[in-house]
Amino acid sequence: MSSTHPLAGIGVLVTRPQAQAQPLCRLIESAGGRPLAFPAIEICPVADPEPARALLGEDWDLMIFISRNAVELALELGCEGTWARATLLAAIGRATAAALTAAGRAPDLVPPERFDSEALTAMPELAAMAGRRVLIVRGEGGRALLGEVLAGRGALVQFAEVYRRVRPAVDARALVADWPTRIGLAIATSDEALQNLVEMLGAAGRDLLLATPLVVISERTAATARGLGFQRVRVAERAEDPAILAALGDLAGGAKP
Repeated sequence: MSSTHPLAGIGVLVTRPQAQAQPLCRLIESAGGRPLAFPAIEICPVADPEPARALLGEDWDLMIFISRNAVELALELGCEGTWARATLLAAIGRATAAALTAAGRAPDLVPPERFDSEALTAMPELAAMAGRRVLIVRGEGGRALLGEVLAGRGALVQFAEVYRRVRPAVDARALVADWPTRIGLAIATSDEALQNLVEMLGAAGRDLLLATPLVVISERTAATARGLGFQRVRVAERAEDPAILAALGDLAGGAKP
């Protein structure tokens, strides 16, 4: 591995949704790698958007957007990007914060360190929540932790589910056949993406996948990966493209996972 090109021709499997993969792919290319976009999750609108649309039109003390997808799909429901009926806006992650800002209003709260529910609920602004109306904007079946913690502090919590995650229907046989010559590293940015990837590759690709060094963005997904049998797993310091690239470089250079 050279300092100029830390990925030195290594093939990297990028499993993000298609619309979100290109910035990371370009960054991998800039580091000398060969990115291969293979989405393990497809983002789709919910079947019935009316419950979410109604909730988004109410008054809230705090609206929390879980992801950039939550922002974009909420806007597709006809919402104003200023979110005038929300006293405070919170975003989990810089990409989510950037999407809110681009839509017309920067978030008031963004976790300063790791970008997850635990980091948001650790912020002092959310310590006293008794009686505050909170809307969590997310995908169907999202993590329960955030809502449970805020409700435990006395908040009145509801969920506007504006998108659903679907496993893409693709034929992975060609990828599996070429795996030894094309793929040297892989990335999975959620438990669901990782589980989908295992299922998409099937029995023929399972051993190849598990032997491939993997970058994830949370300890939770790392635990899932190790439980599946991955041999080398690296957790990126942040859920951001430069941090993911740095983790890829560590694995490519043989750093201890």
